[in-house]
Amino acid sequence: MKNDTFTAEERQLIGRSAEAGVMRVLKSDCEADSLQLRELSLPLTAEDLQSETYTVLKARMLATVNDPDNEGVGIAAPQVGIRKQLIAVERHDRPEPEFAFYANPRIERYSEEKALGREGCLSVPNRTEAVPRSTAIVISYLDEQSGQRVEETVEGFTAVIFQHEIDHLAGILYIDRK
Repeated sequence: MKNDTFTAEERQLIGRSAEAGVMRVLKSDCEADSLQLRELSLPLTAEDLQSETYTVLKARMLATVNDPDNEGVGIAAPQVGIRKQLIAVERHDRPEPEFAFYANPRIERYSEEKALGREGCLSVPNRTEAVPRSTAIVISYLDEQSGQRVEETVEGFTAVIFQHEIDHLAGILYIDRK
């Protein structure tokens, strides 16, 4: 019996091996996918974070966002059909940009200052648009090791990525923000 909250359908999509590689990305131009992308994501539990399913999901999401045929700077679990609050963000605010995962992320505060910038999305094919986003945010997320909430201030391009990916968890696409 599984102690995590992943559904049987989600476990099937995720698979049992990180070597399974790239996952299918849901697309806004497919009606069934678009409806699924608009659903609210559910929080991850402590049991989820310790499960093999979670470990495989992270590896496969990373393979998907790094796919040379469709690279991105972030990805959210709902984009690969998993209705959980999990995102991966490429941290451009660090000396060596690398992807990091965030469970149950929230934006606690937005800066009043906003900037207009072009965004694209793995789930919105062949399209970019100018979107207003806060230039700095305070995020919180569940630390995988301790299970405690952690807060962090993020600025610039990385703040934009966080806002974009966290929107996915609420069923919002960037094209809704223009």
